[in-house]
Amino acid sequence: MKPLIIIDEHIPYIKGLLEEVASVVYMPGRQITAADVKEADALIIRTRTKCDASLLDGSRVRFIATATIGYDHIDVSYCARNGIVWTNAPGCNSSSVRQYVLAALLFYSQEKSSSLSGKVLGVIGVGHVGKKVAEVASLLGMKVLLNDPPRSEAEGQSCFTDLQTIAAEADVITIHTPLTYSGAYPTYHLLDTAFFDSLQRKPVIINTSRGESIATDALKSAYLNHRISDMIIDCWENEPFPDPFILEHAFIATPHIAGYSIDGKVNGTLMCLEALYRFFEIDASRPEIDLPSPLDPLIDFLSLAQVILRTYSPFSETMHLKQTPDAFENMRENYPFRREPFGYKVKNVPLSDRPLLRSVGFTISE
Repeated sequence: MKPLIIIDEHIPYIKGLLEEVASVVYMPGRQITAADVKEADALIIRTRTKCDASLLDGSRVRFIATATIGYDHIDVSYCARNGIVWTNAPGCNSSSVRQYVLAALLFYSQEKSSSLSGKVLGVIGVGHVGKKVAEVASLLGMKVLLNDPPRSEAEGQSCFTDLQTIAAEADVITIHTPLTYSGAYPTYHLLDTAFFDSLQRKPVIINTSRGESIATDALKSAYLNHRISDMIIDCWENEPFPDPFILEHAFIATPHIAGYSIDGKVNGTLMCLEALYRFFEIDASRPEIDLPSPLDPLIDFLSLAQVILRTYSPFSETMHLKQTPDAFENMRENYPFRREPFGYKVKNVPLSDRPLLRSVGFTISE
């Protein structure tokens, strides 16, 4: 008998891939209820579906896959107690978030007429995303400080530093941690009043991880008291309701879409499918998904910023969200087509800029 699977209808390219091996129902993720999942064997979801007792009690769900890196919308303790296997998609959109952070840094540098070379970047959380951000920042000529207590504990302290050093030395601080409330290194409100009060260099703060990693009131106070110079915010506490003050004053403000390239979304889709195949012992191969090319896949090099911002610029999204805050969720659910650098070829590239462009996925036309 085929398993019954409830799938968030906004997961891209998944429709039609499971119908031969399962009974499939597609629904908006926010609207999935306990009644919907009562007879379901599995769920494939995103962050908008909260998988806890209120959804799962009394159901026959045995497997949950989320097509996202984050999994704080899944009550993992409940799942463990009730024999429900769950999986996420670690690293699926790491290149997409790197694209966002790189574009944000270059856009900031361009608008502020301030070179990134020689600036100090503090990377808090050096997993799939943080590692890629650190590598590209080094190629931009930035000095990079890495903070990741779990990795430091496991691998030794030689490559890592503490938050106090980042607070003292960083010109830009970018956070890439999961959201955790307990354990040895909880990240809920990791950047709090004490942290902002310890800052020495009025850094730019970038958040593309989880809104709750930064205490909103502390961030607002730091901005008002000139402890920080600017804010680049993609993730917010209390989504989909961005804080009005931060929204107004942020240099870049976007609706949690840093990881929303079509490349990253498809990676998440395929990782969920493969995990589901394994769990239900389905003999099926990984489907081939051909991504469409951008409208203009060939870029004639003029500058590094021009190339990066051709693939993605946060400016229009920032203006849209600032003008219509209520559009937050609509902007996420109806996000336009966006390819990562892998979909582009660049010609007339100076030798000095080729390593960075290649490292983020561009093809260089010789």
